[in-house]
Amino acid sequence: MEKLTLAGRSVGPNEPPYIVAEIGSNHNGDMALCTRLIDAARDCGVDAVKVQSWSRNSLISEAEYRRNRKYGAGDKQLPSLEEAVLQYQLSAEQHREISRYCREKKVTFFSSVFSKCEVDLMELLETPAYKIASMDVNNPTLLEYVAGTHKPVVLSTGLATLGEIEGALNALVRGGCRDVVLLHCVSLYPSPPDTIHLRNIETLHRVFDVPVGYSDHSLGTSIPLASIAFGACLIEKHFTLDKNLEGWDHAISSDPPEMQYLVRESRGVFEALGSPRRIVTEEQLEKRKSFRRRLVVVRSMKRGERLTMADVDFKRPGTGIRPDEMQYVIGRELRKDVAAQEEIEWSDLL
Repeated sequence: MEKLTLAGRSVGPNEPPYIVAEIGSNHNGDMALCTRLIDAARDCGVDAVKVQSWSRNSLISEAEYRRNRKYGAGDKQLPSLEEAVLQYQLSAEQHREISRYCREKKVTFFSSVFSKCEVDLMELLETPAYKIASMDVNNPTLLEYVAGTHKPVVLSTGLATLGEIEGALNALVRGGCRDVVLLHCVSLYPSPPDTIHLRNIETLHRVFDVPVGYSDHSLGTSIPLASIAFGACLIEKHFTLDKNLEGWDHAISSDPPEMQYLVRESRGVFEALGSPRRIVTEEQLEKRKSFRRRLVVVRSMKRGERLTMADVDFKRPGTGIRPDEMQYVIGRELRKDVAAQEEIEWSDLL
């Protein structure tokens, strides 16, 4: 399995997890809110921010609009699907503004693309990578078009079977893409813990031999942090300034304190994984001297007496005869008188 590079940062085996703050549509169509989200994500220490690039005409059919579907849950008064899409879509000029702002703030920016025209726009903006959402795993036309940019692709696998994921990877290879990160993903918002199956990360590693990350829709930070232990090299997490804002994804998103915690602790978890080889460090070897045990006698004894099992015990510190050396002690004569609870050295024995 080979590493790849996203905007100058190595991503893959033995690299700290790459953290993406998924702004998605949490900008609510408000560019002031969008720039505040970018600033907050940068301050949290993420590696990249991401939006979703779609429009009224590139994603949803006219018949679906006429059905007046609403995306969301709870008792909130929700706009119609068409009203929400019109509010949350980003124009070409807004994309350019976001790209310029991220360059000024030195924040890596890329996007989920949903049509060829949005790929063309991202090419004009020179984004370093592409995200393809779970819904397009079985869309070889879009996959091959994105692959034709020869840039890294982050492919979400929610909703998809292993066969569909294999087909998507084949389409990317046919199109000319060499660098792919698969994201284990459960397309439920939020995802209950019993639906997530983090062991799928290992399955995707084993079956496809490509870097694998995790696109998280759970509440909180424990599950994305746990994903690192299963080999997740990239974590994508929805991001908001306020979980109570109106919009599709705010309620299931991380807020700045959670994102900051995720970034910080992800590095600690990665460092803690270490090596599969058993290593006892010099510091631990030194710690043995105070934490382990050494031989003492439990009663006062005279020179020439032989030690029996009943005469010895082992207590801290671990600087003398060890418990696993007891077989070489029992039956030996003492060279001198010793007091109860006295530490015994090898030189005290005949």
